Amino acid sequence: MSAGRGQAPLLSPDSVLHRAAERLAHQFAGMVNEETVERVVFESYVGLARTATVQTHLASLAEKFAQDRLTALAQSKGLIAKRVPEVLFVCVQNSGRSQMAAALTRRLAGDRVHVRSAGSQPGERILPEVALVLAEIDLDVTDEFPKPLTDDVVRAADAVVTMGCGDACPLYPGKRYLDWQLDDPADLDLDGVRRVRDDIRDRVAHLLGELLPG
Repeated sequence: MSAGRGQAPLLSPDSVLHRAAERLAHQFAGMVNEETVERVVFESYVGLARTATVQTHLASLAEKFAQDRLTALAQSKGLIAKRVPEVLFVCVQNSGRSQMAAALTRRLAGDRVHVRSAGSQPGERILPEVALVLAEIDLDVTDEFPKPLTDDVVRAADAVVTMGCGDACPLYPGKRYLDWQLDDPADLDLDGVRRVRDDIRDRVAHLLGELLPG
């Protein structure tokens, strides 16, 4: 049976995704079985494809996303040691607040914290205004992209910070949950986005002071 026209974009990179699954299966051998690896790779591709406007590099982004998800899965099972605290930032589209928080955390914490970000309803791209105000303080997010919220990254996190996404994030015992009330940059002018950036920077510094005493 031939695929319908609407299915073609999802079916065309099959061979690329299978090769990605083979590479990741080798990387995670003994931790995650091959069937799970392949499922995560294809799930990651479909999840990103729902909102992506440009399909050119989607398969390679899906492999990167799947690799991070598989790492999180192995961490949550205790198969990969967590050498530093894991922090997950979640907003609605993963195109503004959570991306700023992740970038600022990496700047302030360096390799003392591992950061992930996700969106309950991920957008098409990082907001240009967000990229601009981060570039003003020498933070480059051109390699970042909105990612859907998945259960594996929540399970792996030690601290989960939500920003305007309601109860979309699943709750697990033993984790620290914070909800930061922040304006959505999509509704603000450039000065407003700068204010949100600076507010997030202060909140991140406070959080790191608690996660990394001394």
